[in-house]
Amino acid sequence: MTAVVDAWMRAGEAGDAAAARAVLAEDAVLVSPLTSQFRFEGADEVEALLTDVFRVMTGIHYDDRFDDGDRVALFASATIAGRQMSEAQRLRLDADGRIREVTLFMRPIPAMTALLRALGPLTARRQGKPGLEIVLRGAGAVLDGIASSGDARFVPLAAPGER
Repeated sequence: MTAVVDAWMRAGEAGDAAAARAVLAEDAVLVSPLTSQFRFEGADEVEALLTDVFRVMTGIHYDDRFDDGDRVALFASATIAGRQMSEAQRLRLDADGRIREVTLFMRPIPAMTALLRALGPLTARRQGKPGLEIVLRGAGAVLDGIASSGDARFVPLAAPGER
């Protein structure tokens, strides 16, 4: 099982979606950090998503790893649209030692909205939905603008020690 997780980490750091797919169970599921509306199901769908993710997320580096049998927690850092991002991944392995579930958690919010802004249109284009690509580009820009300006202007007002 260690070799599978090692390969997953190498694939992420190299931005290699095909190598990541090679360690997924065929019925793998990826639970998005951005929405609870749907999950990416099946190794092919997860690979397609990762292909898009690796186009917009750079400098992926795994910082920590904790193994507990068929459960693994990974912590990584990356850059999205010039913003530093931290990510936690909960991996669940199947009886054959392949990754059957990936649940992602990210911070801070401006990095998440930058990812949503970049990833939404790519995903819509890959699915052959040009109208949705335009809608997602606009909606992503609005959400990212709100999150970024709020983080820069309003959140610092509540910083500890600020008056």
